[in-house]
Amino acid sequence: MIIGAKIQKIARKTNFFLVFCAIFYNFAANIFTMKKNPLLKYKNIPVLSNILTADFANLLSPEEKIRALEKDGQLIRLKRGLYVVSEDISRQKINPCICANHIYGPSYVSQKWALRWYGLIPEKVYTMTSVTTKRTRMFENSLGRFTYEQVKPEYFSIGINYIEEDGVTFLIASPEKALCDMIMHDTYLPPQSVKGLWQYLEEDIRFDMDELSNFNLKVLEECAEKGRKTRILNNLIKILKQ
Repeated sequence: MIIGAKIQKIARKTNFFLVFCAIFYNFAANIFTMKKNPLLKYKNIPVLSNILTADFANLLSPEEKIRALEKDGQLIRLKRGLYVVSEDISRQKINPCICANHIYGPSYVSQKWALRWYGLIPEKVYTMTSVTTKRTRMFENSLGRFTYEQVKPEYFSIGINYIEEDGVTFLIASPEKALCDMIMHDTYLPPQSVKGLWQYLEEDIRFDMDELSNFNLKVLEECAEKGRKTRILNNLIKILKQ
């Protein structure tokens, strides 16, 4: 019995030692990797070029190093002076929503992309549209097309959600705000009637009409008060109240 207890004690110490060695090895490996490639510390968060150049300040031309990293596929250019580390290097998924927030701001993701993200429309969306208080802009990069629609500051702040996904936090319109944004900026104007708006939602954008019962009426009312196309937004409120 005494010998058995001693063996168990030795085994516990051995296991503890092995676990400690494994933890220390992983820690040391991570430190070594970080020193080897400073891009890893940025993970999947967009980073400005002037911050990147500081990592290569010991080189004769840090800017040339950044261009080489982009050419090598380690960096992805989102726009002039803004990059994100490639997934092959960071081992983390690039989230297009956080990229959209950084490309042009203040802004939040909205309209069809947001409606698709919430599962409210079935079609795949290829252009990420955001809303901003600045002038309307469009950017294209290897991730896709990013467009930005201008609204008034008092309307901008209504119905914005903070979402955590892929290890980052980004701004996206609530379902109510995304639909109002789309109605306000859609070049096709649905008829000025409740019936016409219903047809627009159900047939044109194939909106999940059953989900309207879960909408926040106060958000819609505030959008109608401070946004454009007030009559159409009021018709949306009437549909919700039916």
